[in-house]
Amino acid sequence: MLVGQRQYRTIWVLENSGQCLPTVAIIDQTKLPHALVIAHIADLPQMVVAIKTMQVRGAPLIGASAAYGIALAMQHDASDAYLNYAATQLIQSRPTAVNLHWAVQRMLTLLTSIANSSRSQVAWAEAAAICDEDVVLNQAIGQHGLALIESAQKNASQNAAQTQVFNILTHCNAGWLATVDFGTALSPIYAAHNAGLKVHVWVDETRPRNQGASLTAWELGQHGVPHTVISDNAGGHLMQQGLVDMVIVGADRVTSTGDVCNKIGTYLKALAALDNHIPFYAAVPSPTIDWSMSNGLDEIEIEQRHGDEVAYIQGLAADGSLQSVRVIPSESPTANPAFDVTPARLVTGIITEHGVFSPDRLVRHG
Repeated sequence: MLVGQRQYRTIWVLENSGQCLPTVAIIDQTKLPHALVIAHIADLPQMVVAIKTMQVRGAPLIGASAAYGIALAMQHDASDAYLNYAATQLIQSRPTAVNLHWAVQRMLTLLTSIANSSRSQVAWAEAAAICDEDVVLNQAIGQHGLALIESAQKNASQNAAQTQVFNILTHCNAGWLATVDFGTALSPIYAAHNAGLKVHVWVDETRPRNQGASLTAWELGQHGVPHTVISDNAGGHLMQQGLVDMVIVGADRVTSTGDVCNKIGTYLKALAALDNHIPFYAAVPSPTIDWSMSNGLDEIEIEQRHGDEVAYIQGLAADGSLQSVRVIPSESPTANPAFDVTPARLVTGIITEHGVFSPDRLVRHG
């Protein structure tokens, strides 16, 4: 996608010259929106830290990063013992997103079947393939979502003198920064904007880490998509006022029955959408669907993150420096569940690369 009119992916390989081994370049998302910083990841421990600290985040990008984590490990030590160690470290880095486990298992299955001497080369190639596949899947999600938006906007404008602006609310960041490119929930929005449709995005700030305010708003602005940042609690009010036509979110895991696990606060938006008769969609590539799970509330492990994310907020000071300030009393305890589960009964449809499905009619392909 575009950053200052330059095309970027969120992750790529730097083929270093001379005696230096390849490294992985990432956009350090903890520095956005105030600075575009490219971090170089040289080994497995650095990739584990990048995932844990959310330098890379978003289910598809976590999966791609984990695949490259295996590749970095194999150029250091291609033994079975280190391969299994690398897999364990990566899987434990963040527990909720299914793409991470999916990507690591895909790498394990491939690499355990070949000789140690070939593992490094094959691992780099397979990680690159996972990235390229992600881009294709997200482009397809965008086209299926575009058809939804076109149809809904046409219906909404039938009684109007001219085509109205179509307002979409999204939560957290499920744009290209959460994937290798194009995004999931934002992919239909980018496709609609590029097709000349009049779309506007309500961007939830998404406390406590503010991925909406810092990431979604930034990337929409870079691409020229009209948007407005709102507080998390404003969404229901906007729906009541008729200012939201559709809700599209991403997901870190979708069960086989259509339960959607996404950033904390998604469930409340789904409840408000249902009460105001507004369609609520989750946009996900097929690796995000966990066919082994049927009950999201009981089976999905919800990541509990550090309370400092609630206690402190980061921003740009008057002198241009990034600063963290405490916003709660020093003696107050915190709780920080990172995700919630939206039951399938609240979900209008799941947008995948294969089409749009009602939650009870998800189709497994391949």
